[in-house]
Amino acid sequence: MNRHIGQQQERHYHEERARALRALLMVPLMTPAHPDFLLVRRHADELRTWFSRETGWPLHIERDCARLYKRPADLRDASRGLPDYDVRRYVLLCLACAVLERADPQITLRLLGDRLLSLATEPTLLQRGFRFDLQAQHERRELVAICRTLLDLGVLHKVAGDEEDFLRSGGDHGGADALYDVHRRALAGMLAAVRGPSTWSAQDAPVTLDERISAMVGEHVTDSDEGRRTALRHHLSRRLLDDPVVYFDTLDAELRAYFMNQRGAMASRLCDATDLLPEQRAEGLALIDAEETLTDIAMPAEGTEAHVTLLVAEFLANRHRDRGADDVLTALDEITAFLAEAKKSYSTFWRKSARIPGAEVELAGIALDKLQKLQLITYTGDKVLPLPALARYAVGQTEIKRMSDKTHFHYSGQHELI
Repeated sequence: MNRHIGQQQERHYHEERARALRALLMVPLMTPAHPDFLLVRRHADELRTWFSRETGWPLHIERDCARLYKRPADLRDASRGLPDYDVRRYVLLCLACAVLERADPQITLRLLGDRLLSLATEPTLLQRGFRFDLQAQHERRELVAICRTLLDLGVLHKVAGDEEDFLRSGGDHGGADALYDVHRRALAGMLAAVRGPSTWSAQDAPVTLDERISAMVGEHVTDSDEGRRTALRHHLSRRLLDDPVVYFDTLDAELRAYFMNQRGAMASRLCDATDLLPEQRAEGLALIDAEETLTDIAMPAEGTEAHVTLLVAEFLANRHRDRGADDVLTALDEITAFLAEAKKSYSTFWRKSARIPGAEVELAGIALDKLQKLQLITYTGDKVLPLPALARYAVGQTEIKRMSDKTHFHYSGQHELI
């Protein structure tokens, strides 16, 4: 009986720690409002040790904030980032954080906008063509979008008011407003860089965007065999935890050699801690999330875009299987034609705007964007190239199997989240 109780306690402890670890991977900047914050604090020491050993990501946990300083292994991946954010909106987000850093413990939406306007007149920004003026409705919406992002991140906490009232008032002084508390600890944890951009002198600062990003996240590597092996392991662990799949042909020679030798052991350690499932492929390795909670893009999922994405995945996977390796490229026109035909069968289940003539062009673009983010395809211009992991969405021929007096239909394919 005592052994059984001990096993139950150990299993419960492991499940708690895995849940806390998964929560930090999805929400690297966490405040007490998050339902798993107490679990993160309870397992703080083990989580710090695990992330330091396996990924090299520092983890700071305090009474009112937890920050996992996730730094991407692949700096060229343009699919990452906040939803609906472009360069302009990121500039506004940085300016808003600069305003909050100098602000009182409370600030209004209107005051945040006024102070942001003054920072937006910096000569360097003006020289680069950046302009911001709250007189236009779309610019006030941008300010509100920035505030809502900061609310979601826990940097701001709403005390009173409503952003929609501010928009309807036209931004006039004396009109509707919103009041926020500023969470200093979360604000301080916004930047995940190893080195802040303000630490470079004007003459030594990197010039291009790629140089700046690399300089901000560049980490010291000990000049020894062990130091280089640790750097390789950290790089691959970050890729495996962040990316849907890691292909051998995306790695340089040194990384590929290490990965081919160590991927089984790495998969075992990472999956034991996160409850992911390893899928070793001839082309690489994927860690599968059976719970479908450790991802920004679930597939399959609910909704018109999700259904269309799944249909396009099946179409491309079956086409690749039937054509063979000698004819792998698919034209964008072929995909839109396929969706136009599929609309006849499935449009009653789709939203109204997806049923209008020509909607298949937009739907094809959305589906291909999601498949590319899941690293199932690559596409440039009007040509689509399927990647090996897309084969899991190929649906085989129907097999009719008779068991006693019942007929069963079996499909040799499956839909799983990568």
